[in-house]
Amino acid sequence: MPQLAWRDSALHVIAKPIGPVCNLDCAYCFYLHKTDLYPQEEHWRMSDQTLEAYVRQYLEAQPAGAAEIDFAFQGGEPTLMGLDFFRRVLELQRKHVRSNQQVRNSLQTNGLLLDDAWCEFLAANHFLVGLSLDGPADLHDKFRRDKAGRPTQQRVLQTLQRLKKHGVAFNVLTCVNRHNADHPRRVYRFLREQGVEFMQFIPIVERLPGVELRGDPNSRRPEELVSVRSVLPEQYGRFLTEVFGEWLFQDVGRVFVRDFDQALSAWVGAGTSLCVYAETCGRATAIEHNGDLYSCDHFVDEPHKLGSIHQQSIAELANGPQQEQFGQEKRDSLPDFCRQCPHLFVCHGACPKDRFLATPDGQPGLNYLCAGYREFFAAIDPVMQAMAVELRAGRDASAVMHRVRAERRQAMEGRISPGRPVGRNDPCPCGSGRKYKACCMRR
Repeated sequence: MPQLAWRDSALHVIAKPIGPVCNLDCAYCFYLHKTDLYPQEEHWRMSDQTLEAYVRQYLEAQPAGAAEIDFAFQGGEPTLMGLDFFRRVLELQRKHVRSNQQVRNSLQTNGLLLDDAWCEFLAANHFLVGLSLDGPADLHDKFRRDKAGRPTQQRVLQTLQRLKKHGVAFNVLTCVNRHNADHPRRVYRFLREQGVEFMQFIPIVERLPGVELRGDPNSRRPEELVSVRSVLPEQYGRFLTEVFGEWLFQDVGRVFVRDFDQALSAWVGAGTSLCVYAETCGRATAIEHNGDLYSCDHFVDEPHKLGSIHQQSIAELANGPQQEQFGQEKRDSLPDFCRQCPHLFVCHGACPKDRFLATPDGQPGLNYLCAGYREFFAAIDPVMQAMAVELRAGRDASAVMHRVRAERRQAMEGRISPGRPVGRNDPCPCGSGRKYKACCMRR
């Protein structure tokens, strides 16, 4: 499909109204140390002057064809700003929005501060909430603890139920790390049992500072370059593949997983909208509490500081040559190994922040997660091709799910002797892969 010119595509500016300040102390958080950027800062709050400049300039910076503008608030923990801050956000949006624009708001949160008053506000004003939840308690609480070192999972689950009670639109963001990545089906089933219909699985990759590839670029194993919390490449691939198998069997059209949606879009030929999988990037910037604009949420550092919105407009900064070069570099710096990969159309080298390995022939710029992505995309290829056929024919992709389920059931029935009852520990005849006692025996 035809691609928009870089400057003509929608611009996204993620707001960090309280900077890196948070009420949790998650061991793998990449943003907590951003306090180092502002060592003299004592008041980590976006001022009303900065907030209005952000709202006005962000709306003005949108290309003519961008009818929907998403204001996304992250942190740190944005709910520490309090409800009055977000009431002011809505006032300023109403003041500055143009007649041909529609504003949407989203909030990424750990959920601990979302009481009934918050939920009523979020529901009434149609906020989309991203809630961080890493699975069952023993998996979630491994790394997600509060400042006092206390576990948080039960409090997050209470918030999840509160969001549902008030009718707040929400999705769950699960950080896939070396601990929970060994339990893909358990994590997925847990989220599904909580009533989660929209899921994101974000890989934790923490590159160790000062550890570089020296001499032979392939002399170090990937795990030597990252923290012990970081998911391993093949581990991440297996996680996605096993979750995909579970989803395919019973949840197509009912549960939506971001990576699966993006993959299907690529297989259909519609391209990918998520910056991680897009050919180029640079249209998702980040603004700090004081109005400093950065190239990306994952590149909030001095080399990628575009400037201050109090000195230049968001349009000038985000459309300038520095940011355009940043965005095009994602495509232009791809090693030959990636350019020749059969999965290039869906992956495009993935996120530049993770491109710190060398290819088998020694070229720099290979994504740390490449082995996992290759395993995942190869595994889902037949199903994605089948789903693409259904969609092109005007049918629902869930037709593939029903076909797969029928084939598994037939195969399983063939393993059980006629006339013999299904035993508790036999594979369930429905083909789910579970034992009968843990599946259809319950129904």
